Amino acid sequence: MKVVQAFSREEISQARFAQASAANRDANIEAVGITSAFSPTLDIMSTIATAIVAGYGGYLVVNDLATVGLIVTFLTYVRRFYEPIRAVSMIYAHLQSALAGGERIFELLDEPVTLTDAPNAIEMPSIEGRVAFENVNFAYRDGEPVLEDISLVAEPGQTIALVGVTGAGKTTIANLIARFYDVQSGNVTIDNLDIRQVTCASLRHQIGIVLQDPFLYSGTVADNIRYGRLDASDEEVEAAARLVNAHDYISRLPEAYDSEINERGINLSQGQRQLISFARAVLANPRILILDEATSSVDTRTERLIQQALGELLKGLTSFVIAHRLSTIHNADQVLVIQDGRIVERGTHKTLIGQGGVYHDLYMSQFQPMEPGNNVDDRTSSRYNPV
Repeated sequence: MKVVQAFSREEISQARFAQASAANRDANIEAVGITSAFSPTLDIMSTIATAIVAGYGGYLVVNDLATVGLIVTFLTYVRRFYEPIRAVSMIYAHLQSALAGGERIFELLDEPVTLTDAPNAIEMPSIEGRVAFENVNFAYRDGEPVLEDISLVAEPGQTIALVGVTGAGKTTIANLIARFYDVQSGNVTIDNLDIRQVTCASLRHQIGIVLQDPFLYSGTVADNIRYGRLDASDEEVEAAARLVNAHDYISRLPEAYDSEINERGINLSQGQRQLISFARAVLANPRILILDEATSSVDTRTERLIQQALGELLKGLTSFVIAHRLSTIHNADQVLVIQDGRIVERGTHKTLIGQGGVYHDLYMSQFQPMEPGNNVDDRTSSRYNPV
């Protein structure tokens, strides 16, 4: 609605709605008309049949060709014959509605499952967090590769930063770690175990994810944080919130942790939703943490506090940080620069800045003002579109 209002498209939207509403009205009128015609039609047919039996029966009785009792019997047969037909006509509309609903249900049931556990899949044991990609290729659609020949190793406890322009394939790498999709070729392993050979549930129980656009369910604040670990106590929920600096604003809510959140968290700001999502991931106590632009919607001060908290949290955890704000990844153990589905540069922040390549250009485009004649800016503005 905000988009409609912002672009002054109210009249167009109303016209489209009126058109759709009119089509729905016409279809319902036609359906009601057909349904309503059944009963009168059957009544007319029943009356005609009764008249025919009574008239011809009277003729037979007058000419001593049939008895009155026989004619009455046939009149009863005629009435009984139309009763089940009339009953079926009464439920015709409900039957048609049920058939339409059933068709949609079976379409869903017949939809093939794209990702399942292997028949001999095992439970993922407690992991240390070594993640390796070996010549991974992936595409959402055939013939449109998203990742090509990706190889990387993240040792336990390391922080890996994934940077690059929008659409380069950063989030896809994170999705493959959690096995939301299977690779077309190559292998993704955790602690030398191919993730396709373990159950998805046992794998994801040890992975925490904070998305750029977090999803919150209708319920209380505590319920949404506890979604990370359902058996967590109130004290553990509060401790997780304190760790990501969400406790102060939660305490100011009308009922604190018992305050109700609407579906998708629409009664909270984007930054507040993201902090709750952070607390949820922290409470899950994962061995691998994936942060997909997780601090993009919080203010600079809160982001700094979260970064300080993460400094303690990430000790011993393998973490993958997707960031457009390159100032947030100075301390990453590895920075992987993704371009057109390939890793074009890798190293530490300091090393890559010194190389003067793609990462240097991206970094300088964020922290150096655009001025005519500035070689770095001219180069970056023509080749890249930083977010």
